[in-house]
Amino acid sequence: MGRVIGVSDRVAVFVVFALNGAVYGSWAPRVPALAEQVGASPGELGLALLGGTAGLLLAAPLSGRVSERFGARAVMLVATLLSCVVLSLTGLVGSVAWLAVALFGLGFANGGLDVAMNIGGVSVERRTGKAIMPVFHAGFSFGGLVASAAAGLAAAQHWSPERHFLVAAIVTALVMLVVYHGLPRAVPRTERAARPATTAPTRRPVLWLLAVVPLCSAMAEGASSDWSALLLVTEHGAGEGAAALAFTAFSLAMAVTRLGSAWVQRRLGATRTLAIGAVVAAAGLLVSALVPVAALAFAGFVLAGTGLAAAFPVALSLAGEAGKRADGSGGEREIAFVTTVAYTGFLAGPPLIGGIAQATSLSASFVLVAVLAALIAPAAVGASRARHRERTAAELPV
Repeated sequence: MGRVIGVSDRVAVFVVFALNGAVYGSWAPRVPALAEQVGASPGELGLALLGGTAGLLLAAPLSGRVSERFGARAVMLVATLLSCVVLSLTGLVGSVAWLAVALFGLGFANGGLDVAMNIGGVSVERRTGKAIMPVFHAGFSFGGLVASAAAGLAAAQHWSPERHFLVAAIVTALVMLVVYHGLPRAVPRTERAARPATTAPTRRPVLWLLAVVPLCSAMAEGASSDWSALLLVTEHGAGEGAAALAFTAFSLAMAVTRLGSAWVQRRLGATRTLAIGAVVAAAGLLVSALVPVAALAFAGFVLAGTGLAAAFPVALSLAGEAGKRADGSGGEREIAFVTTVAYTGFLAGPPLIGGIAQATSLSASFVLVAVLAALIAPAAVGASRARHRERTAAELPV
């Protein structure tokens, strides 16, 4: 079907990124309705939400190995359809325990799709010879924003989560089936069998340094998502309505910037793009933390979203490049490793910020977040140097 309507691999991968963002953007805004549906207390809801993170962490490394064996194209299809099934079932849950199970399933499917679609994105980069991963990640951002708006509309129209999730799942599955044949194809089995063994990701400093980039970005993004509104209300005197828009502005700035980040990367290089973004993000977060003017703090979150926009896509692109073999294949395990480490940022970030805020203040917590964002710059430089040392060592005579 995809071939009939002429879906290119670049368009197909972009759409899959958007679908992944849309699945998350469909259920996350309906968490209050789900909590009411199952009668969850805040503490019980927090434990249920951990199920989603557990699913992510379990699926990411597994997805890398399965993608290496069968191709990312197959994993993208299976993970997307699994997301649709679990999303539709999530609307039917009637207890906290089943909500936790459903969110684990969603996290597992999302983690598998996340790794596979990034592998697909790297495949398109290799075919085109262009740095375009930030554009794909913009698709994820815009997919999430559109789905979040649709979720708000569904809630306003008094749609139950069951009805809303079923419609979202059907639309997602149909779109995936349309673009599936345009996705990058798997490497034939005969070629896979001939691949030489490569060094385990955990033994390569370049991958640990690359993982620091999205790890710090994830912690900053999680802090902005969970705590920006409270910071603006309690420490900068903003109204609740305006404060609630801070993360929306952060996300929109990130999405728009990603559209242009590929252009910047092609002209300045990956390392400079990451370093400049780190400085911008850290400056924005410091403004949000320390300047006692709500409007400037709001602008600080816009700057933070702008600065962090390239962190995930560029780091994963570099991880794929670090795993590239002479025959043009490889990178699956490397992308999975960096993604798995990055996910721990979403898990550890919110409680870390909350703990520091309890001991000191929320502003002090965001100063720490700014420091974490700034660490992206030396990590990027260190990864570049480590990769250079690897290449130099590989060229030395045995």
